[in-house]
Amino acid sequence: QVQLVESGGGLVQPGGSLRLSCAASGSIGSSGSVSWFRQAPGKERDFVAGVRWSGGGFSTHYTDALKGRFTIARDKVKNTVTLQMNNLEPDDTADYSCAAANSRLILSRLWDAKNYDYWGQGTRVTVSS
Repeated sequence: QVQLVESGGGLVQPGGSLRLSCAASGSIGSSGSVSWFRQAPGKERDFVAGVRWSGGGFSTHYTDALKGRFTIARDKVKNTVTLQMNNLEPDDTADYSCAAANSRLILSRLWDAKNYDYWGQGTRVTVSS
């Protein structure tokens, strides 16, 4: 069983940065996927970024609109996945959640929240002046 705990959310001004962290208790294994999703008020949950790995290799993936501003990274030693968010905009305001799967999801499945086995409780990001 894996438990995920997010941290790092808060209030930030437009143009500012935040780093979200997803800490996993319990190992996902030699193959797995961890992604960040977000849900803005009144909207559906959307894929933000993901990292998937098997053996010694890994790859990162982003929703096109966020490429260049957001960076996802996995720390195998600390068992964490971080989401660095730069140049934040009011439209980035949302509840951000991390999710993990016990396998290296194929790309068509990475974007879909229903393919994940574990979820954190979420952390709120508010971008406002």
